[in-house]
Amino acid sequence: MSLSSSKKVVFLFLFSLLFTCGIAQPIMRIGVIADIQYADIEPAGTRFYRNSLKKLEDCVAELNREKVDFSVNLGDLVDRNPADLEAIMSRLRALHKPFYNTPGNHDYEGVDNNDQLYQRMGMPSSYYSFTNGNWTFIMLNTNEVASYANIKGTQLEQEHAELIQKIKERGRDNDRPWNGGVSKHQLKWLVKQLKKAQRKGQQVMVFTHHPLYPPFGATALNDQEILETLAGYACVKGVISGHHHTGEFGVYEGIPCITTEGMIETADTNAYGILEIYPEKFVLIGKGRTKSYEWELKPKAN
Repeated sequence: MSLSSSKKVVFLFLFSLLFTCGIAQPIMRIGVIADIQYADIEPAGTRFYRNSLKKLEDCVAELNREKVDFSVNLGDLVDRNPADLEAIMSRLRALHKPFYNTPGNHDYEGVDNNDQLYQRMGMPSSYYSFTNGNWTFIMLNTNEVASYANIKGTQLEQEHAELIQKIKERGRDNDRPWNGGVSKHQLKWLVKQLKKAQRKGQQVMVFTHHPLYPPFGATALNDQEILETLAGYACVKGVISGHHHTGEFGVYEGIPCITTEGMIETADTNAYGILEIYPEKFVLIGKGRTKSYEWELKPKAN
């Protein structure tokens, strides 16, 4: 190799090194999964229930290769049979890093003890939060107040009736039997979590099964109350939800609300994502059918 050629190689190496160093690296990478909805039954319409096992295996393998810091699952792990849950949990346990679940409406099918369901899903409680770095992640349970969630004879049954009445008075259409909401107690808990995060200078990402925004037939029963609560705190930077398999997006009071596509849909096209959080933005990198989004983390006035 000539001296000039050698200089060119060194120059190109240094240029490449400088360019690489100049690219911002995410401070956190998170796997995002929604609506696996596995069942050992024949397909129905666009839903290929058995195929979800292979899709989940491929998703887990990719998230491991990508070395995500942890993963979140936004509900509907199974479609209708509680016995199918272990097939999903065993595959999620193949993730090299922690994973966090919140239930979906289908997960309550055939269940008569909610606490046992949460235990089998590896959840510490019906709803909970955890921190990573300077971020707080809140796993709301939008199935807590729902006709399918074993609330008969409890205070939650009355709260459910009140939510349905409010929806009718507002002329809304999200009073569907597969939608649920959060209790008054959970809303109070949410306020405490947000106050604590804001006081500590933490940023907050909220995960739910039912979408919150824009308003349409698949959103949580008390979506408006939840949104108004979140909008009162500058620390809230986004909401990511499942349930609506085709996906959706909207912005409420400066808060981006992303509904991710469901894994159950289609015979062979997967759907999941990797959420990358940077100091100045977050990016959801969609895989398969899942759409990608990028959102700047602008300071927000209290």
